[in-house]
Amino acid sequence: MTTRFQKTCILCGCLFIALTSLAEAVVIQVDSDFDGKLDQWQHKSEDDRLLKVEYDKNGDGKVDQIDIFDGNEKPIRVELDRNFDGTLDQVQYYAKGFILKHIEKDSKFSGQIDWREVYGPGNKVILLETDENQDGKMDVFQYFSEDGHMDRVEYDASHDGKIDRWEFFGDDETLKSTNFDINHDGNPDQWQYFKNSTLLIKVEHDTNFNGKVDRWEYFDEYGKMERVEVDRNHDGKLDLIKRKP
Repeated sequence: MTTRFQKTCILCGCLFIALTSLAEAVVIQVDSDFDGKLDQWQHKSEDDRLLKVEYDKNGDGKVDQIDIFDGNEKPIRVELDRNFDGTLDQVQYYAKGFILKHIEKDSKFSGQIDWREVYGPGNKVILLETDENQDGKMDVFQYFSEDGHMDRVEYDASHDGKIDRWEFFGDDETLKSTNFDINHDGNPDQWQYFKNSTLLIKVEHDTNFNGKVDRWEYFDEYGKMERVEVDRNHDGKLDLIKRKP
């Protein structure tokens, strides 16, 4: 993104001098607010199709927004410099008809994309991805229902490219359950169930990682364990029950 912006700045420097005809396009300069300063550059193809429009929104002489048309009637991509530091830090992608598909941004202004919003029907976010440790890979994935409520969150807590924690929410966005992949084989092997988001009521374990629950832990209304059930020989039948006094 930085390289692209640097190229744009070089081009902008030329544009302040005169109308420039490029091999593939004509550039039209505009002073949109009539303050004597050029703040918009329209790039057109030789057959008069709009390719892109560059803007200087804050009047500092630097491009801080680029709308990419590529011959379409409406932009298919919009690039922004949100903090006006000379580096583009947000890119918005559109389908035909200017329908927003997804947004990528450098949320911390670190020079690296760490945030992605995916949009569905009604221009609503259906997925939010974030890179929490700034390693260039998304590691938290938040999924939303059609009515905008959080449905589930997936985590790559070990940062190995695999999901190892899943959180599931009810219609009221209270936490219902959390699944864990303890041995990092891509499959959950511990399941925690909650009441009112915070009260742990049951934990299930797959202790030998064969895909079947073989240990159950039950908790009382105060969060204390009151009963443990175990299938010790993994034959699918309980053979040990412990009750706390």
